[in-house]
Amino acid sequence: MTVPDRGVRAPAAPGLAGPRADTRAATVVAAVRAHRAADERESLSRSIILAEVERLDRPLDQSADLTHVTASGLVVGRRGVVLLRHRRLFRWLQPGGHVEAGELPPEAARRECVEETGLAVTHPPSGPILAHLDVHTASRHHVHLDLRYLLWAPDLPPAPGPGESQEVAWFTWEAALEIADDALTGGLISARRLARASTGDAGRQVHEGEGP
Repeated sequence: MTVPDRGVRAPAAPGLAGPRADTRAATVVAAVRAHRAADERESLSRSIILAEVERLDRPLDQSADLTHVTASGLVVGRRGVVLLRHRRLFRWLQPGGHVEAGELPPEAARRECVEETGLAVTHPPSGPILAHLDVHTASRHHVHLDLRYLLWAPDLPPAPGPGESQEVAWFTWEAALEIADDALTGGLISARRLARASTGDAGRQVHEGEGP
C-alpha cells in the first residue's frame, strides 16, 4: 500500500455543487485537524484527508467516489494487538472498513472490529481516541482515507464470524511490527504509546501484559 500521488485523483461525480450533502464531514475535519501527526507519512496523509474531504460532496460514501473515508481499529488488550490477514490482499492488517449510512467513523470502526474479530471491543471510557491516519490505495482502484481508532478488547481469543477472514490473532507488539503491512507501522507505534499512557484499567492491563 502506498500513499497516492496528489496529482492523481478519482473523478468527482458530475453535478455535485452547492451545500455539502454529508454533514458528517465537519466532524471528520474537526477530528483530523485536532490530530497531531507522528511522522512524515502521517503528516502527508493528514493533509490529503483534509483536502479530499473538502473536495468530495459525500466523503463517507463509498459509492459516491473512488476516494472515500474509511474507519478501522487498533485493537489492543492484555495480549498485545489484534491483526487479521486480509482475504484478498494477503497482508496482515488492522480490522476496519467502510462507513455505513448515518454512521460516524468511531461507530464504524467499532462495528467493523466486532464483525471481523468477534471480540466485544470498546472505545476508552473517556471516549473515542483517533490514534492514527493513513491514506492508501485499496482493491478496485479505491483510495481509502483511513481514520484509525484505539479500541480495547477483552482477554479472549478472536472468533470471527462466517464470511470474515478466519486468520485473526493476537500478536505481541514486537511480532506485530514485524508481520504487519508497512502502512500500519506508524499506527502500531501510536497505539502502543497511547495504551501505555492510558490511566484506565484497560491501559494498565496492556502495559502490564507487555512483559519485559
